[in-house]
Amino acid sequence: MRVLVLGARGMLGTDLLSEWQSDELIPAGSAEADLRDSSQVNTLVKSVLPDWIVLAAAYTDVDGCEKNPELAFAVNATGAKNVALAARDCNARVFFVSTDYVFDGNGTRPYDATDPVKPINTYGASKAAGEQAIQENHSNWCIGRTSWLFGVHGPSFPEKILNAAKTRPELSVVNDQTGSPTFTRDLARAIRDLVLKDARGIIHITNEGTCTWFDFAREILARSGHGSVPVRPISTDQSARPARRPNYSVLSPASLHAYGVRTRPWQSALDSFLLEKRAQDN
Repeated sequence: MRVLVLGARGMLGTDLLSEWQSDELIPAGSAEADLRDSSQVNTLVKSVLPDWIVLAAAYTDVDGCEKNPELAFAVNATGAKNVALAARDCNARVFFVSTDYVFDGNGTRPYDATDPVKPINTYGASKAAGEQAIQENHSNWCIGRTSWLFGVHGPSFPEKILNAAKTRPELSVVNDQTGSPTFTRDLARAIRDLVLKDARGIIHITNEGTCTWFDFAREILARSGHGSVPVRPISTDQSARPARRPNYSVLSPASLHAYGVRTRPWQSALDSFLLEKRAQDN
């Protein structure tokens, strides 16, 4: 099976190439095709003629999207449409990586894959538009929503906390947003398994368990040997970020479990991240 990976040089894309050894993977990034340009996307897809396209490329800077909505929608929505149309013309299936930020965060139970979307920031709105574009322009698709990604091949929350702990006497971290941290290696394995199972529809993929960013920060410090660094809980309002964040964006794993795919607890995934990070730094 031939799989075209768009966004192959990103945090998730790099792990996809590493974790997926059973098939022929063709990596591609913006140098091979600008997602915003339909002719470039068409040319690439026709040259590869893949069985599947994994669209892991995106503009994911949440606050940056708020400041530059035109770019956010051009990459995350128009780009998704261009990929869907090119895939349809070549009879390729599409796996689109989406986000928990398509929800408003006002719920009190984990969001099911069938729950209506209601984004509250530009990033979430652009990804919701991308989901819609995939569904409207192709009949052979799978959408995998995930959350709070971290990995060693790109900037991530654990790395930010570890760096801050080296220079600050105290850290302040938001304690009123709840979600599920997700290790990109585990997400990559789940995407691989779902594609091999010829999955369809919308599927929620995160590591097991939930926490706040404050909880996550304390666990990062404790498991990395920096447990003595104090962490002060603050509210979202106190953080004063340009983009609004959902207060509760936990995704139900029921749609993933329906395919017989399961993930490990985020704490175990964090241990693996820290081991890989130490090896990378040495």
